[in-house]
Amino acid sequence: MTKPQVSIPLDIPDVQVLKSEMTKAGELIITIESTKGTTVCQRCGKIIRKFHGYDDWVKIRYLSVFGHPTYLRYRPRRYRCENCDGHPTTTQRLDWHDPNSPNSYDYEQHILFQLINSTVGDVAVKQKLSYDRVLGILERQISDKVDWSRHTSIGTLGLDEIALRKGHRDFVVIVTARKNGCISILGVLPDREKSTVVEFLRSIPERLKKTIKTACSDMYEGYTEAIREELSHVRLVIDRFHVTRAYRDGLDTLRKSELKRLKKESSEQEYKLLKGNMWALRKDRRDLTVEEHKTLARLFRLSPDLKTAYDLQNQLTDIFDEHISVDTAKVKIEKWMVAVFKSGVKCFKDFIQTLDRWWDDILNYFVDRQTSGFVEGFNNKLKVLKRRCYGITNLANLFRRIYLDNEGYRLLA
Repeated sequence: MTKPQVSIPLDIPDVQVLKSEMTKAGELIITIESTKGTTVCQRCGKIIRKFHGYDDWVKIRYLSVFGHPTYLRYRPRRYRCENCDGHPTTTQRLDWHDPNSPNSYDYEQHILFQLINSTVGDVAVKQKLSYDRVLGILERQISDKVDWSRHTSIGTLGLDEIALRKGHRDFVVIVTARKNGCISILGVLPDREKSTVVEFLRSIPERLKKTIKTACSDMYEGYTEAIREELSHVRLVIDRFHVTRAYRDGLDTLRKSELKRLKKESSEQEYKLLKGNMWALRKDRRDLTVEEHKTLARLFRLSPDLKTAYDLQNQLTDIFDEHISVDTAKVKIEKWMVAVFKSGVKCFKDFIQTLDRWWDDILNYFVDRQTSGFVEGFNNKLKVLKRRCYGITNLANLFRRIYLDNEGYRLLA
């Protein structure tokens, strides 16, 4: 009994189908030939038309049809150049197949699509391919460094580091760009040395350097000095998150010392009532529960200095939350520092030294409220990528995976 038949177009330009057959293993073999009557001479670069014969048969993987593994079988055509001495021959290059690949271009794009937010191992199993074959597709199709020709502008530059392995200080630097809400990966640098960052910044084409308006960074001099040296026209902004952490660390230091004192001076029952104070102190005032308010009230009754420091911390947070000009922010923060000195609390001493050192770069936040929030968010995605792939220590492949996960749907969907 004849099985029902359907016809579907083979979406490949300049070829004709000679025959198709199904093997006993359930593989569909489609024999085709090129209808393109020219190629480009490998020596002189001119178009040549003199047909010279065929190469050996080639079988390459193509997109599956109704669940059947599908292959294209063809013989590459050769052409002779009548312009060059010796009349050399050239094998015809086809737009849909790279001679160095066992797959068609469309099939490799399909595998890349499967790799988005997945792992090489998972895709290899699902597609019944070897791990190395899937990895080879990734390496052929995705560059291990940024293609500057794809960028018309950069906008905001972000620099931050991640650890390749938890507990090991083998940091790599992730360089990103944000333009009109879109984040792009620009580089994965092997270390945080200033010279490494400078070398990368120098690799940015001049036409793109001119489009960088702001650079967001933490207070690591390897980044800041490199930016000042290579991008002197760019506004450097010390990320608000790192500024906030610096003054909150001061309050936390005071909390620890006060709790040590209270543990000695208070009864065991009274001290137990202070349980949960750390999270209550760190939490936004507007999100505190009734019980957390009671915990803080008990803590502040026993430690007036901690109450003073807590209020000062929140006053500074309120300043950073306001949509104010740089000049207004400068006046308010200076008044805040005066209030700190008058209060007598010492826990913000290190932070005020940090303010003095990074004063202009911290105030630059108030120009248009730029932060490294997009960098931190992007790095959280990278942590998920590392866990999913059980770690990636090869920086070239790390860049490829980041690029594919970030840009893949836009490029391949």
